[in-house]
Amino acid sequence: MVDRHASQLEVELNPFEIAKRVVEIAEEKQASDILILDLREISNIADFFVIMTAESQRQMEALAEDIVRSIKKSKKDLYHKEGNTDSGWLLLDYGDVIVHVFAPKERHYYRLEEFWSDSKEVVRIQ
Repeated sequence: MVDRHASQLEVELNPFEIAKRVVEIAEEKQASDILILDLREISNIADFFVIMTAESQRQMEALAEDIVRSIKKSKKDLYHKEGNTDSGWLLLDYGDVIVHVFAPKERHYYRLEEFWSDSKEVVRIQ
C-alpha cells in the first residue's frame, strides 16, 4: 500500500497540525462525521480530540493503522492505544491529540461531542 503522506518531509508537527493530518487520513479512508474539538480552554487532558465514525471493523482498523503510520513520520509517538475493533471504539493517544475512532452504535452511545459540549468545534466534516 502506498502512503500518500510518505512523500511529505518528516517534520515535527504542532498539535493542531497533527489533528488536521488525522482528518486528512480520515477523509481519504472515507470515515464519516469527522470532528476536531479544541479542548485547550476547558481541559488539560489534551489540546484536541479528533472524533470519527467507521462503518466496519475493517475500516476502523485501516484508519488506525494509517493514522499511526503517518503521525509516526511526523516524529510524534503514540503514547497509548486503547480498545479494539470488537469493542467499537479505538482510542489513539498522542498526548496533545487524542483520536477516537468509533463504530456508529458506540459513537451514538458515548456521545463525546455532548459530553465535551463546552469545547470549541474547529472542524466538522459530515
